[in-house]
Amino acid sequence: MPKGEGRMNTTSIQDQLKRPIRDLRLSLTDRCNFRCSYCMPKEIFGEDYAFLPARELLSFAEILRLTRLFVSLGVVKIRLTGGEPLLRKDLPELVAGIRSLNGVEDIGLTTNGVLLGQQAKGLYAAGLRRLNISLDALHPEIFGTMNGRGLKPSLILKHIDQAREMGYEIKVNMVVQKGVNESEILPMAAYFKERKITLRFIEFMDAGNDNGWSLAKVVTKKEILQSLREVYELEALEQDFYGEVAQRYRYKDSDAEIGFITSVSESFCSSCTRARLSSDGKFYTCLFASGGTDLRSLLRSGADDSSLLNVIKDVWEKRTDRYSDERQEHTAAGRKKISMSYIGG
Repeated sequence: MPKGEGRMNTTSIQDQLKRPIRDLRLSLTDRCNFRCSYCMPKEIFGEDYAFLPARELLSFAEILRLTRLFVSLGVVKIRLTGGEPLLRKDLPELVAGIRSLNGVEDIGLTTNGVLLGQQAKGLYAAGLRRLNISLDALHPEIFGTMNGRGLKPSLILKHIDQAREMGYEIKVNMVVQKGVNESEILPMAAYFKERKITLRFIEFMDAGNDNGWSLAKVVTKKEILQSLREVYELEALEQDFYGEVAQRYRYKDSDAEIGFITSVSESFCSSCTRARLSSDGKFYTCLFASGGTDLRSLLRSGADDSSLLNVIKDVWEKRTDRYSDERQEHTAAGRKKISMSYIGG
């Protein structure tokens, strides 16, 4: 696609709480090669689990068309996610297409890193520069248990080093669960501080209804920070941009940073600018949504761009989501939410 093809006039839209639409999360598949307990526990997502058939996934052409429309309404940042997005074939083709869209300022990809050794070079050539890599422990047994496949962290660490040498900007995401991997907080911090790779601690969230979430299993930012400050001097950093999710800190004796994603203890609904598109074309306005708007059916029934834009605008402008502000343990347990592996983490 030539640079700027299909350029449209940009119109900035806001929801009912005056939050602009700035970020688009594209889930490319609901499949994953891990069975992490906090996302796709193997007791639920077994070998006979019925994932979406290929015909129900959005094609790259459909993804690019919808992305172009979202960009025309104010989106500037794109993140490719899943499931595990590297399971989607010919991914560099999609990256190159998104990079060619006028108005896209940033594109990143979230991955567990298993397939990165095979695909990092092609994705870099296509224009991808930022990776968020999920890694929950350095201890082989803890990590193997958490990923549900017994895979050791050495392969992921190798792929992180290779990607960094290619020139990727890398952040590592660690979901911390009480009684599971909080013992890995300091080892992970030391490892990535030495390499000056940003490590982000993510509070265990009640995304979906399959992960056995409760407040008792959450290790909060306050608790993690207390552990870190027993060893390191840290200073808080200002936000880089409106809607930045991570609270950022820097080690005083290093340029290395850490971050905290505090959806449970310190919600950030008031500045959430994220729209989400599932791999089968449903538009969601919150990670904790119970339902979405089917854009794929409109696409495949011949809707023109104007009709699609009107639907997207209408959904966003009526948006009032603030789930994390309102979360209570009993409401979290009683509300039906879309699986994170489907909606895109």
